[in-house]
Amino acid sequence: MENSFLSLLPPLLTISMIIITKRLLLSLGTGILVGALMLNQWNPIASVKQIFNIAIGLFYADGGINTWYVYILLFLFLLGMITAAISIAGGTRAFGEWGQKRIKSKFGAQLFAIILGIMIFFDDYFNSLVTGKVSKPITDRYRVSRSKLAYLIDSTAAPICVIMPISSWGAYIISLIGGITSENDVFQFSALEAFSLSIPMNFYAIFAILMTIAAAYYNINLGQMKHDEQRAMQDGILVDLSKGQVPGEEESLPEREDGKLRDLFIPILTLIVTTIAAMLWTGASASGEQVTLLTMFENTDVAASLFYGGLAGWLVSMLILLSKRVQFNLIGKSIIAGLKSMLSPIIILLFAWSTVEIIGALGTGTYLAQLIDSHLSVVWLPAIMFLAAAFIAFSTGTSWGTFGIMIPIGAEIALQTDPTYFLPLIAAVLAGSVQGDHSSPISDTTVLSSTGAGVHHIDHVMTQLPYSLLVGFISLIGFIMLGLTQQVILSFIVTLALFILIVVLLREKSTLSHHQPQENELTK
Repeated sequence: MENSFLSLLPPLLTISMIIITKRLLLSLGTGILVGALMLNQWNPIASVKQIFNIAIGLFYADGGINTWYVYILLFLFLLGMITAAISIAGGTRAFGEWGQKRIKSKFGAQLFAIILGIMIFFDDYFNSLVTGKVSKPITDRYRVSRSKLAYLIDSTAAPICVIMPISSWGAYIISLIGGITSENDVFQFSALEAFSLSIPMNFYAIFAILMTIAAAYYNINLGQMKHDEQRAMQDGILVDLSKGQVPGEEESLPEREDGKLRDLFIPILTLIVTTIAAMLWTGASASGEQVTLLTMFENTDVAASLFYGGLAGWLVSMLILLSKRVQFNLIGKSIIAGLKSMLSPIIILLFAWSTVEIIGALGTGTYLAQLIDSHLSVVWLPAIMFLAAAFIAFSTGTSWGTFGIMIPIGAEIALQTDPTYFLPLIAAVLAGSVQGDHSSPISDTTVLSSTGAGVHHIDHVMTQLPYSLLVGFISLIGFIMLGLTQQVILSFIVTLALFILIVVLLREKSTLSHHQPQENELTK
């Protein structure tokens, strides 16, 4: 059943169940079980054994600890403890009060989250969690629904990372391109030059970011987002609590009234600076004699760096609590509350990672990639590669995995047909992979974005989907133009014109009032 049409069954079953039942863990668990049964010829004992081995393999593989997954989970726990400590120290309260004085509108609150999401460009995991934790006190005060905040976070995190050479994403992509260009002397540019030249063609990443600004400024709310925003604006209810406690939300903790901005910024800045320093250090250590900024990001250990940054940030937050002479029972409470706040997101993440492992074993991505016919007219290939990458990323829940499958295929097709299409096909793969990842409920970045924003995962998936599909359609038109004309500037202008037209139409149809809540209306 591997590498066949049947390999689509587990991901499609999981996604369908999530949409129909709204029960994430049940849906993921069902997909994992069905996939394991398929891999083991429907032998239940062998299937359970494989699921167990996959779960163990997330932490222990090849005779040693699987540090990537372990460090990511430890970072999540540390981030939860940092957030709880900042809250007890009064940093969250102080930041909210500062934002109320400096940021005067709902648009300003959303723009703050967007700018922060763009500034933290070096890793999407870090971006999603930190942007959410820092922005939430301000967006809450201006009654921005948590669904809207999650959309703003998710639609800036991956899109900015995928067009930045100096990021974990950029380094990975450049390394893939480098392996191809080094074997084909037909190309007259380096891997870094190829990546840089593809950036203006990555229509989805560019217009996904622009759409967040338009959605915030013009109050564009599509589908369920309109309901969530109306509820937030009219009733001050930012998240649907009828579905239970939001994963990642810490329990109610006492807050000191003498908190200062530095009580929030010092731990967060320590977290950011230490993480970046650790990324450079681990990258330099693994680069051998060829140490450059690019090789450091290419060889960096992102998971370990996040852990080191999280540990440093938590230690600093503990020092702040001790300097304020906070009672030891409150320090213990911050640790317990922080750990508890991350249990649910971590369980969801473990299920999502296991789903990806099952799908990988079934060869779902490989099967879909094989469907691409290199004998199709070359002018349609950028659009076809965009759609193919989007569907593979949607089905497998991983943009990086899609990069690894589709970039070599795109390069091979360009070599066999017309080498001048090499860059357009690379850009199409990158754009489609992010679009599919944004639309997929089994993507780990959607899990982390909903965790950072403090919203139910399924609510984030359903509210972001209309925006992702809309920008995906706009991008598809851009890739059709790019294939037909091979003119990057013309294709970009046409795509931009279509984007502006759609924004104008959506602005005219928006039924939500642009009323901004006054100070006495703000969510407390």
